[in-house]
Amino acid sequence: MRPLRVGIVCPYSFDAPGGVQFHVRDLAQALRAAGHEVSVLAPADDDTEVPDVVTPAGRAVPVRYNGSVARLSFGPRAATKVRRWIDAGEFDVLHLHEPMTPSLSMLALWVAEGPVVATFHTSQVRSRALQVAQPLLRQSLEKISARIAVSEDARRTLVDHLGGDAVVIPNGVYVDRFADAAPAESWRGTPEAPTVAFLGRLDEPRKGLQVLAEAAPAILAAHPGTRFLVAGKGDAGRSAAQSVLGEHGGSFTWLGGVSDEDKAALLRSADLYVAPQTGGESFGIVLVEAMSAGTGVVASDLGAFRRVLDDGTAGRLFRTGDPQDLAASVVAALADRADTAARAARASAFVRRFDWSTVTDQVLAVYEMAVAATEALGTGTVRHDLRAERSWFLGLRSRADVAGER
Repeated sequence: MRPLRVGIVCPYSFDAPGGVQFHVRDLAQALRAAGHEVSVLAPADDDTEVPDVVTPAGRAVPVRYNGSVARLSFGPRAATKVRRWIDAGEFDVLHLHEPMTPSLSMLALWVAEGPVVATFHTSQVRSRALQVAQPLLRQSLEKISARIAVSEDARRTLVDHLGGDAVVIPNGVYVDRFADAAPAESWRGTPEAPTVAFLGRLDEPRKGLQVLAEAAPAILAAHPGTRFLVAGKGDAGRSAAQSVLGEHGGSFTWLGGVSDEDKAALLRSADLYVAPQTGGESFGIVLVEAMSAGTGVVASDLGAFRRVLDDGTAGRLFRTGDPQDLAASVVAALADRADTAARAARASAFVRRFDWSTVTDQVLAVYEMAVAATEALGTGTVRHDLRAERSWFLGLRSRADVAGER
């Protein structure tokens, strides 16, 4: 495939990066390594440190979205930056992430001409935002040449709310970065004092820190020396967990935010990684990272997690939101080290399908299809009257419950 000029738009701010931002960053890096020219547009303050591939689009506004707080950028100033970036880029392919989210990707879709690929990350049984947006944005959605969903759960959300379909291409991971990471002695466990790791935004209830805190006393009763290593930001979430832990609070070590290098070292060091999320997960990238590091995994039995863990053959699953079942699963995993090691070994082989070397080829195949489809239909896209979409979009600014999903 000839080298392409690819423009990638991320709707969420790099001021507080999460899974989508990391996916966009790593995809851009992988595409560059494959010989393509890539530029990313994303919300970020001018003084925020961002990868060199990212063009900051300015300050973002925090809004409630999909059970968490997302930092989005919208309005006339953002629209102007989007248009100028697209005009200057002269992209062969425009790749928009979450184009139904009221942020830069939606703005880019309004003005896009030529091949457009859209990736959908959200997984929800019922999305009020998508239900409201679909009829108003129908004409804009017709501009999308090809759709990607990061999981079967995300594909189902897309089909149920917007119609049509999408090819499933998972989030990517640089598997060897985790497999080859050097463990940190201070985080390594022993048979008498095993270490259990958790990573996530502590203030988001759906990440499940409270479930882990409620499970901790039963785990400590069976394995008294267990240390819980918690990485992530969120003072309110930490305080709430500590109030639940009470006398067991000393078993938790609060690491705060960690770098990519420290995250890899943490996962390589821990005896177990626990993912107690209660919902809103379309994939489970941190599970793939833990699997890549060779760490045993215990995760809630969300559909997305079940698929990543190959229905439990690559890690243990427990009933979502059930601290007693979480405790029983962790106790069993720590007691039966041979079984845990066998699952981790299966995970190390299974996880290779998520390596960027594989995922990038799949994304490029979609790009090629989008370019071919656009060329077959003729160059350019006819603009249409966007007043209805703009009215709906600007109306979101004045509502406190922007896409207030739960």
